[in-house]
Amino acid sequence: MCGIIGFNFKAKEPLEDLVKLLKNRGPNNSGTYNLNNNSFGHTRLSIIDLKEEANQPMVFDDIVLVFNGEIYNYKELIKGHNLKCLTSSDSEVLIRLYQKYNFEFLNKLNGAFSFCIYDIKKDIYFCARDRYGKKPFYFYNIDGKFIFSSLIKPIIKAIGYTPSLNKVALSQYLQYFVPIGDNTFYNDIKKLEPSSYIVYQNNKLSIKKYYKINTHKSIFDEKQALEQIESTLLKSVELRLVSDVEVGTLLSGGIDSSLISSIYSKLSAKKIQTFSVGYETYTKYSELPYAKLLSEHIDSNHHELRLSKQNFIDSFEDVLHSMEEPHGDPASIPLDFLCKHIKNSGIKTVLSGEGSDEIFLGYDNYAKFDKFYNFKASLNAEQKEFMNKNLSSSLNKNTKESTYIKRLLNDQTIYNSFGEIFTLNQKKLLFKKVPTFKTIKEKSNHIDWMSYIDLKIWLGDALLSKVDKISMNNSIETRNPFLDFNLVDISFKIDGKLKLGNTNKYLLKKVASKYIPEEIINRTKKGFNSPYNEWLHEEFKDKLLNTILKANSIHNLFNEAYIKEIYTQAKNNKLKQHFYALYNFSLWYIKNY
Repeated sequence: MCGIIGFNFKAKEPLEDLVKLLKNRGPNNSGTYNLNNNSFGHTRLSIIDLKEEANQPMVFDDIVLVFNGEIYNYKELIKGHNLKCLTSSDSEVLIRLYQKYNFEFLNKLNGAFSFCIYDIKKDIYFCARDRYGKKPFYFYNIDGKFIFSSLIKPIIKAIGYTPSLNKVALSQYLQYFVPIGDNTFYNDIKKLEPSSYIVYQNNKLSIKKYYKINTHKSIFDEKQALEQIESTLLKSVELRLVSDVEVGTLLSGGIDSSLISSIYSKLSAKKIQTFSVGYETYTKYSELPYAKLLSEHIDSNHHELRLSKQNFIDSFEDVLHSMEEPHGDPASIPLDFLCKHIKNSGIKTVLSGEGSDEIFLGYDNYAKFDKFYNFKASLNAEQKEFMNKNLSSSLNKNTKESTYIKRLLNDQTIYNSFGEIFTLNQKKLLFKKVPTFKTIKEKSNHIDWMSYIDLKIWLGDALLSKVDKISMNNSIETRNPFLDFNLVDISFKIDGKLKLGNTNKYLLKKVASKYIPEEIINRTKKGFNSPYNEWLHEEFKDKLLNTILKANSIHNLFNEAYIKEIYTQAKNNKLKQHFYALYNFSLWYIKNY
């Protein structure tokens, strides 16, 4: 895993200084390459082929490559496509595939990646990002200036100014935890969406999709589903153990990370390293006992950390700064604490459980919303009209449940993602004028829709960006076995009702029963929670409100009365996510503008 940058103009800052901003993403080596007005930089975290030959920018046969990520099936690609590689790295495979297939090789890759190939003879930039958004890719393209990077900061340094606030991104963030689509908080700076590639030539930029999920159903038998899930997951974990350095695991104590750790331990010839984080106070949020139970079950070398309130407060603003943009997930702070310990222990790469909830219906919300959709299907137009006319006035507009019912009656998208914070009604109360944006068209099969939209937004835009920014800021690579595209494709082939079953993660729990204790399988799902709300209010009290009001006095976008209502509610542990999103944005806005 690495940091990459490239551009086609004379930047405001020297290339070497821009590369330094990417150092945490790749502390083992850095390199630059210049050709006419085209410049490329790379910082390397050495995981596969530790020798100098695999350093970047990599140049072969008039082709320049800067690559961030891992191609897990690179050995299969070399053999299966008869590629003539001079190094032992997965990086060179991209160059050889490009030489053989031009732009048409992306669907052959199984990995986490963002990269740029510059074809010197054709003067073409070919840039791509993996299917689900594991690795970041930001770019700027104005007035013939094209620049891309793994981070936003180098782009701002290179262009020499801080772009204005993207108000649409702010509206999306308050609803979804993060800006979605190609938006960032900065006007003029975009992000390449997952499953997409850029071709930049003659000052013209085009973006195309190379992959989309196939939702055609072909698996209706439970035994067949379980066999395919298990065999594909086993291969996925095995592929992600390909490394020239030791691999550890993030172990939360939930089903996903426990199953991954258990499979890894069975594949490993020695004890594996597992890492968990909990809390010194407010232990109701902690999952350490379950993580310890699993570590004893698989006999791992287990590392158990406890985050204190002081640890949280001391690192809070630094962690927010490392995220580059406001991010609504407070789990970034305990994750950062854990990653620092992993780095200090000498581990460079870890397996993580992201993706399971989205593809195997792990959130309790799925069963709840299934009932909403089934109820909607049972109503005819006359019944909807009657209910809308007679119930609308009695519904509390500020609760999410009333919002879902109103969406149901008005044929609007009922489920917008697991991570929905502010509803549209709440944004109307907050904003003086709500910035609007085009929503994603809902799929006809509501089970597929819920899984798809969470894979795209909650996972792709929110969770994976958090994990990448935090882990790579600590020079740690994370690998996600549940996000092997073969496993994702299988999950969408399974009949929705079979996948939903009678409990969350119905099919995966049956697979997991062969590997992990029943106590973990049958426990109540917690998620990666923390006492962030309690600690912030205990430490900062009314300074929290004053920060939000100070930012609002500058940008003047919000209604002050509703800010105060949210703050009052958050003190009582209600609307705490709404408050956190506002506070996080306000800190960022004051620092940047």
